[in-house]
Amino acid sequence: MRSFIRVLVSAFALWLTTLIVGGPGEHGFWIAPLADDNWGSIATFVLVALLFGLVNATLGRVVRFISFPLYVLTLGLFGLIVNGLLIWVVAWISELAGFGLRVDGFWWGVLGALVLSILSGIMNALLGTRKKPRES
Repeated sequence: MRSFIRVLVSAFALWLTTLIVGGPGEHGFWIAPLADDNWGSIATFVLVALLFGLVNATLGRVVRFISFPLYVLTLGLFGLIVNGLLIWVVAWISELAGFGLRVDGFWWGVLGALVLSILSGIMNALLGTRKKPRES
């Protein structure tokens, strides 16, 4: 259940990120929905959140492991570049699918990843979804 709530939190944070970071019109960081109605938009945000979770869990771990020396050298700031790269990969996969996340450039991805990380962290902390379940 906690994983389902985290996906919903990520989808909501992604929606807020597109509102904050999205450029004028269809430039910057935005979502191309499955359909023009509200349910199509909601489904698109949830699918992109799931896709980002999968990319983060697979490719993200590999990239973070390989780039560990750069994390240490930059005191963790290289994480912004890695997260921007992962957002860019999600946008590329979404483009292949014909819907989903659109990012106009790498730096839009970095900015979107920064805002998405902050919003997700705040919402997960408020909802307590980061805590591990109590063992009885």
